[in-house]
Amino acid sequence: MHMADALLSPTVGIAMTAVSAGLIGYSVKKLKQDTDDTSIPLMGVMGAFIFAAQMINFTIPATGSSGHIGGGLLLAAVLGPYAAFLAIASVLVVQALFFADGGILAWGCNVFNMGFYPCFLAYPLIYKFFLRQEVSRRNIFWGSLLGVIIALQFGAFSVVLETLLSGRTELSFAAFLLLMQPIHLAIGAVEGIVTASVLSFIQQASPELLAGELQQGGWPLRKFLLSMLFLTLFTGGILSLYASEYPDGLEWSLQGLTGSTELAAEGQIYEQTAAFQEKTAILPDYNFKNGDEAQSGVGTSVSGIFGGTITLLLVGLIGKLIAVYKKKTVKHGV
Repeated sequence: MHMADALLSPTVGIAMTAVSAGLIGYSVKKLKQDTDDTSIPLMGVMGAFIFAAQMINFTIPATGSSGHIGGGLLLAAVLGPYAAFLAIASVLVVQALFFADGGILAWGCNVFNMGFYPCFLAYPLIYKFFLRQEVSRRNIFWGSLLGVIIALQFGAFSVVLETLLSGRTELSFAAFLLLMQPIHLAIGAVEGIVTASVLSFIQQASPELLAGELQQGGWPLRKFLLSMLFLTLFTGGILSLYASEYPDGLEWSLQGLTGSTELAAEGQIYEQTAAFQEKTAILPDYNFKNGDEAQSGVGTSVSGIFGGTITLLLVGLIGKLIAVYKKKTVKHGV
């Protein structure tokens, strides 16, 4: 559900970037209170895993569409909402800059749509509601399924609303809404099941890692991190080769209304963001620059490994900077 710049007016894009920046600042402030050195590698590895997982589009039967997980609820369940929001924002930065996936102007909208609802709405109000009595597979399943579906419905609605506020008149609000909501309901159901499966695995392997979980035992943290790192490399380097080639839910909806998965936009700011993205995108569309069809498989694998590595380093750096700042403020009694 990555929005392109062409879907937004500069006013809406800049305003939503300011909103997302404010949420990032709020998350950093909250993390200063409880971030420690042991949580930093976990943030990095989980962020990298979500980057890799987002590369795998799954087909929605009988629709000609596909979807991929957003990962916000999964991250929030393991890291807590604030670290999860920073991880999602980091994933979207890496995707936009290095792979031209999602627009530069649209970055704030994408962070809000894919991060705010799962981290700050679905996680505390739905997922934790199911787990407050018992952390069981059954409760994890229903909390994940309903949490992801509701978060994705809000995210899809926000996309439609943002295009309306941007004055994209070719996207009729009612018609766009009637396409976006049902297809993302189906996508949300699949993501919910995937999220529940991963969290059930984590519960068995390292139950103490689930946010709010008080059980002890399971794998040592180092073993868990290495396992997730291996899974990240396998997902990004190999499983990504089998991603569906159908357009995702947003592209499918655009195609249903306009006959194309992309919209054109004219104006200096769109030209500038496109030119900037062309310079920064090392592997545009998860393939080599000017790469042909024969190279697409290798390009995809390289993209998965490279993107996961960059995300791990970026999220880990953010966590480290927060931890260092926390130590300085404690030392000076701030």
